[in-house]
Amino acid sequence: MRRRGAARLALAGLALLATVLFVRLGLWQWQRGTAGQAQWQAFARGADTRVPLAGASTAVPLYQRVTVTGTLDGAHQFLLDNMSFQGRPGYEVLTVLQRPGALPLVIDRGWVPFSGSRRVLPDVHLEAAGPRALTGRIASLPSPGLELGRAAPAGDWPKVTAFPDMAELSAAYGTALEPRILLLDAQDPAGYVRAWRAPGMSPLRHFSYAIQWWTFAGLTVLVSGVIAWRERRRRRHP
Repeated sequence: MRRRGAARLALAGLALLATVLFVRLGLWQWQRGTAGQAQWQAFARGADTRVPLAGASTAVPLYQRVTVTGTLDGAHQFLLDNMSFQGRPGYEVLTVLQRPGALPLVIDRGWVPFSGSRRVLPDVHLEAAGPRALTGRIASLPSPGLELGRAAPAGDWPKVTAFPDMAELSAAYGTALEPRILLLDAQDPAGYVRAWRAPGMSPLRHFSYAIQWWTFAGLTVLVSGVIAWRERRRRRHP
């Protein structure tokens, strides 16, 4: 009898722990979905208007569409590694825009495919040209899912890097850079493949995962309740 009682208590404890875990995981996914929804809405709002980037500041709302004038530095570019497009591995090309009287601004010119060999980098040569106006969205540098995926810029130009921070890009470039970047509009001929969207998975997927975890919590409560009911019935009607 004592063993049966201990087993029932252990089962109830496991059910309680599982239920709490499932509820907390559901809340976590719901919070991620809410945060993602805010980002996706901000991304959608950013396309409504285009504003000139005034002076030295990029202090505009994230994903705001802006126009900026300067000269692209084709001799010193970065290749952002571990970036994929439609399942294909490749790089995103980061080119610095020199601006008179302002910090240089990193321009993400889009995605190029991986050549199949780390020794053969894609040709991202950029013809020398004077000042020009570029249009795109103000954004942050991509961030890795795991810190182990990061690598500071290295090698000759163009320098390969994986999920760097702006301090690392600034150190490699030799001068301070604007803390945010510009995602070049798809219509601009100076870029490569560009299909920009808000970062992260769809908020609806997060919400669906939350509902799944909460469903597991409900099933755990239901199953443990049925088991407890059958045990009580068995004791009353041996």
